[in-house]
Amino acid sequence: MTQLTDSCDYAFAQAHFTPARLWEFFDGDRSHFNIAHECIDRHAADPARLAVRVAHADGRDELITFRAIADASSRIAHWLAARGVGPGDRVAVMLDPSLPFYAAMFGAMKRGAIAVPLFTLFGPDGIRLRVSDCAPRVLLTNAEKAPAAQGIAGTETVIVDDAFMAALAALPTEYVPDTKADDLALFQYTSGTTRELPAAVKHTHRSVVVLMMAALYGTGIRPGDQFFCPSSPAWGHGLAHGTLAPLAMGVTTGTYAGRFDAARLMRALQDFGITNLSAASTHYRMMRTNGGAGGFTFAIRKLSYTGEPIDVETLRFIDETFGVPACSMYGTTEVGVALVNYPGATDFRVKPGSLGKAVPGLEVQVQRPDGTPCTPGEIGEIRLHRRGEWVPTKDLGRIDEDGYFHHAGRADDVIISAGWTMSAVEIEDVLMQHADVREAAAIGVPDPVRGQVVKAFIVSHRTGDEAFTRELQDFTRARLSQHEYPRQIAFVAELPKTPAGKIHRKAIRDAEAARRVTA
Repeated sequence: MTQLTDSCDYAFAQAHFTPARLWEFFDGDRSHFNIAHECIDRHAADPARLAVRVAHADGRDELITFRAIADASSRIAHWLAARGVGPGDRVAVMLDPSLPFYAAMFGAMKRGAIAVPLFTLFGPDGIRLRVSDCAPRVLLTNAEKAPAAQGIAGTETVIVDDAFMAALAALPTEYVPDTKADDLALFQYTSGTTRELPAAVKHTHRSVVVLMMAALYGTGIRPGDQFFCPSSPAWGHGLAHGTLAPLAMGVTTGTYAGRFDAARLMRALQDFGITNLSAASTHYRMMRTNGGAGGFTFAIRKLSYTGEPIDVETLRFIDETFGVPACSMYGTTEVGVALVNYPGATDFRVKPGSLGKAVPGLEVQVQRPDGTPCTPGEIGEIRLHRRGEWVPTKDLGRIDEDGYFHHAGRADDVIISAGWTMSAVEIEDVLMQHADVREAAAIGVPDPVRGQVVKAFIVSHRTGDEAFTRELQDFTRARLSQHEYPRQIAFVAELPKTPAGKIHRKAIRDAEAARRVTA
């Protein structure tokens, strides 16, 4: 029988994919289904089979087998049961990628509790907001973070260290899960600021079934791949696409732990012999600006990115460094992956910078506010057709004459000046092509004549004087339209980022609004 993993090609996907076939990847069904079993236990028969490679920032490489995670997660499940943690209770896990992290996360789900991975770089406010929101029975963390989490009513903070893991050794290494496909398994917080807590996205155990669509066509994972995703498993990309998807397919995955360093990442890609890389746009930019890529040898055959568009200079760097096309993977935490570039497909032309085309079986349109479809080149909102209705994404985009989708920013990133509609993303992309611009962000600011004008915030090693300002304005105007350039430019030391590494335009807009009030 033909398997969905037999080919990466676009025509093959269109011919053979149906949603029902995603269940072929798993042991369970709707009545009996558990993520820990599907991602870990069923692949643990061979004690040497590698599940995760962790590149630690301090230079250590940690190699973790499926068997090690299966045994340790079963012990965690027994430990939770002895503490009275039962099905539906939340278990927060704030640890860097490591055996304790995977044991805790999968152990909670094995028990039938709900795992809540938390970013280890959260400060006290970020921790308390999320813990107060999800009300976990237990928070498993390290000694450094424990003081910031202790004292929250109803939550027991437990330090997971060598002594804790050693004490678990007395517990059994077998635990039989008893969960259904529609039972809740994971709460995942999207990357907002500590003052603006996004609601937790709630995933059931069956969510890993739908996730296979992104694995097949967004990251192009196939048996035999040496996969790596440097995004933290506290965020959607690192958790869903970097952890659950490859492990569910029995594919060894890799990740990064600790303070990010581009040179350390590139050394891991080389030393691990990585053939399939999926990273955030920021990771590729940081590898480019590091300047040391030429000192490494890479074996990458498939490459994908997500999070935000990639500028032209970074796309050029990817092409020159890795020799494979950069395949965008677009979706939202709430609705999943929708637009992909089919990494590894020999019959799919990747248009640099585009979002690609819809995953098999999903209808996607760019629509006007009244719900009618936009014509090629016309900017509208990207919407997905699901369960008989069009679901908004709050992202703007356009299609081209070949049916490829292109991102045009968030709906609140549109700048309307003197009746002209401009995209912050396009302006930023042009600014990033200037040799002296390291980072750029564009927003609309009030103007008494034009309604709004573009203001750009620039990070550069050059002095931000009037001559540089005019140079950047002329540079942008020559590449876009005569009206489409930043009339105001501010030079800054850094740009605010979300915890996931995306440029935080809302924070820039809020700071600019506050500055204008006090000016």
